[in-house]
Amino acid sequence: MAANLVPAGLSVGEVAELRGVRECLQWFTREKQWINENHMQLCRVPAPTFLEQQRAEWMLAQLRLLGWESSLDRAGNVIATLAPDSQGPYVALTAHLDTVLAPRTKDEITVESDGRFRGPGVSDNGAGLAALLAVARALKCCPRMSDWHAEPLLVANVGEEGEGNLSGMRQFCKSALARKVGAFLVLDGATTEHITNRALGSRRFEITFAGPGGHSWSDFGIGNPVHALSRAIALFSETRLNGAPKSSYNTGVIEGGNSINAIPALARAKVDIRSESNEKMEELVNLLAAAIERSQEIENQRAAGGKVSAKIREIGSRPAASLPEDAAILAYLRAVDAHLGIRSHLDCASTDANIPMSLGVQAVSIGAGGQGGGAHTPQEWFKPEGRDLGLKRILLTLCLLLRDPATLARVL
Repeated sequence: MAANLVPAGLSVGEVAELRGVRECLQWFTREKQWINENHMQLCRVPAPTFLEQQRAEWMLAQLRLLGWESSLDRAGNVIATLAPDSQGPYVALTAHLDTVLAPRTKDEITVESDGRFRGPGVSDNGAGLAALLAVARALKCCPRMSDWHAEPLLVANVGEEGEGNLSGMRQFCKSALARKVGAFLVLDGATTEHITNRALGSRRFEITFAGPGGHSWSDFGIGNPVHALSRAIALFSETRLNGAPKSSYNTGVIEGGNSINAIPALARAKVDIRSESNEKMEELVNLLAAAIERSQEIENQRAAGGKVSAKIREIGSRPAASLPEDAAILAYLRAVDAHLGIRSHLDCASTDANIPMSLGVQAVSIGAGGQGGGAHTPQEWFKPEGRDLGLKRILLTLCLLLRDPATLARVL
């Protein structure tokens, strides 16, 4: 089928029949129990954002046991190559270590009677990390594949979630090693339904209003930071978003004050702005700054004394970007999906792929197979049924990239 033809020359079906590739594909189905057991073990190692060290060390130990040359970089990312003398160029297969919520005890990660995993992070990103380990073991257990023009590089990175601000991927992409990477295949969550080829940008801010504080009766009339902050949020929330590019804003945290009968000395809020366009994000940032300035003016004009001050601090920034429609990695994924009978759609999301994509390096984010839901909640779940289809999709795409001479050209 024409849909199965790829830039490297061979059809996906022909690549799938190569001895090393065929044995890896069979391994995924044969070793389901090993994959499930390691998935459960890694999810029982807590890894909240900024505190991923214990899980990073666990992943490091597993990859070394599997025979990969593995180490931790300065950011805390786990980096692994097939051999100690590996020189690249590389295709990076990555999955983030951190979770929004972490299990307080190992018993919070459970397996239900229907085989469903339950607990914080079992899908996002337990599924991605389990896939990384499965591919690592398959490549070591099966015969070495021939005709590679690049080498696989495994990255289990920190700081993807929330205020982690993609710190692990950001730091990796600044390294000398990253300059040898021709493509990034990012594994995030479950399913095989999507290909994230557009990077959703975000900018996050902490807004702080401060004043002298005082008694709600005797000091009535002085500037009130909570009033000023509330007004700023209300003014900004009147912003209308119509049409393209798709954008959003949200005030997710408000805090301040100590007592109902005390005028607070401090009030804070955290605001998230997202868009498919960097220019639109900048426009919204300017509107937020204007709302804060206007709110401060209004509060100080009505105050009898004790003025309020305002500060805005950026606490996160993820660039918007998009993959060119003719990118080889996209052609490979579409061909693999056609070969495996997967119906996938292109989408826009905020993932580790934002960083390499914004730097002009081809990158996509995909699910690792199986089914998942309830992300970022204590009741998150993952069902491994169909996981091997996702693993076959990952391996075939990886092999096509490794066989492509253009991967070498992209890093020279």
